[in-house]
Amino acid sequence: MAIIAPSLLSANFTNLGKDCKMLNNSNADWFHLDVMDGRFVPNISFGPMIVEAICNTTEKYCDVHLMIEEPEKYAEAFKKAGAHNLTVHFEACTHLHRNIQQIKSLGMHAGVAINPHTPIDSLKDILKEIDLVCLMSVNPGFGGQSFISHTLNKIKQLKEMINEQLLNVKIEIDGGVTLENAASIIDAGADVLVAGNTVFKSKDPIATIAALKSI
Repeated sequence: MAIIAPSLLSANFTNLGKDCKMLNNSNADWFHLDVMDGRFVPNISFGPMIVEAICNTTEKYCDVHLMIEEPEKYAEAFKKAGAHNLTVHFEACTHLHRNIQQIKSLGMHAGVAINPHTPIDSLKDILKEIDLVCLMSVNPGFGGQSFISHTLNKIKQLKEMINEQLLNVKIEIDGGVTLENAASIIDAGADVLVAGNTVFKSKDPIATIAALKSI
């Protein structure tokens, strides 16, 4: 059964506490928090202050996805904010192994995200060091985009690599996850589904989360 991680990027920021309470009362497993800096991606979302405010509303696992340049400057701030997992982008880290070591030393799980154009083979030398791979199934920066179908092949390829090395690394899919394609994503080997608009733009978010969880 997949882990469901609604993305707060699609929440109602004029009533964020209400949306957090809704997630706490739902079958959601994780809170997924997308941090954007306007440099690595063409959008700005929120930083450690908002992450801390959200994390303080829940006892659920807080999965923080840094779509930012120079993540090493902010890792400690996100640990203090309440992040359980901190994911950095392969494309943003000149010294990726050092970034992973820093995250682990702060007592967090460490994830690496890759953009749609980045090949799976790029991860082979870092895979044994991390807890999660976030496969971007849209080009990062904005919510509400359509799922890139080639991602299914990348999931299968990554799953094979993880199994060959006998590793316990979760595969997370971020972008364009819907009730219609969730089954095929899970069948390909995904462990974690990040869902933004699918949850928060639905008429009944709690029922939508339950439907995703039941797939």
